[in-house]
Amino acid sequence: MSFPMTSLENFRLVVFRAVAEQLSFRKAAEELYLTQPAVSLQIKALEEDLGVQLFDRTGSRIALTPAGATLLDFAERVHALLVQAEQQVTAHSGEHAGHLSLGASTTIAQYVLPRLLSGFCREHPRVQPSLVSGNTEHVVAAILQQQIALGFIEGPAHSRDVRTEPFLVDELVLIAPAAHEWAERAAIPAEELTAAPLLMRERGSGSRRVLELALERHHIKRTALRVAMELDSTEAIKSAVEAGLGAGFVSRWAIAKDSRSGKSFKVVQVEGLRIRRDFLIAHAASPGPQGLALEFRRYVLSAVQSSAGPASDSKRA
Repeated sequence: MSFPMTSLENFRLVVFRAVAEQLSFRKAAEELYLTQPAVSLQIKALEEDLGVQLFDRTGSRIALTPAGATLLDFAERVHALLVQAEQQVTAHSGEHAGHLSLGASTTIAQYVLPRLLSGFCREHPRVQPSLVSGNTEHVVAAILQQQIALGFIEGPAHSRDVRTEPFLVDELVLIAPAAHEWAERAAIPAEELTAAPLLMRERGSGSRRVLELALERHHIKRTALRVAMELDSTEAIKSAVEAGLGAGFVSRWAIAKDSRSGKSFKVVQVEGLRIRRDFLIAHAASPGPQGLALEFRRYVLSAVQSSAGPASDSKRA
């Protein structure tokens, strides 16, 4: 992720926000493509201008002082206003431009969003997007902390301050190693899911929450599952399945164009179990998406309506 900034923002505040976010001069320098002495010089000059110490430097660790925490709050608000100003001013030229900060849960970030971002940037070449990925909880937290303007998640937001809307239909499917006994069967009873090692996403993942709720509706409690391993991405589950460590549920989008499908792992049908879910666009409840975030939301909704995917059929069963 490149550190978000705008051409209108005071450079010392840009450096300050980077150091405050990373709590590391070295990492801030890497984010900003500066040398560490240059970062230290900017912070020192800012502290001299304000007449206060912004960071408590104790040994190899740094922390914000109370004055630094106050300045960070204002600096983030100033940055958000300048981003909005840049977007609305450039819109008068008829061309969208500026920084677009996005967040997406890992499955969407890997398999869905790149295609949408590519199309949007072809139409608006002066837009500079940045994308952070994590599980659903992480993306929602980034929205609440105003780190991103728009999020794309796989499960419920669990916050009254975040609004969501569906934009794409997905389906979780069970995959097993090609040599697994399930791979040769037309379908397995749902009860057999408790009899074999399963690979699961980590807690906080939208995929895991959707899966556990679906299994509970089939009277399969999560405590009855033999969880062999928890992994933090769909790709990790696919690789672990391929290595023969167990079976796992993944998004159908994740295997749509995977050359390993049918060779290293196979999709296993589970009797009576079809796990459908919506991928969701998420944003702050107030004031809602504006500027480039609003434009990208419109683009995504339009693009998915006019295209079809492995689980995007509009006529739901």
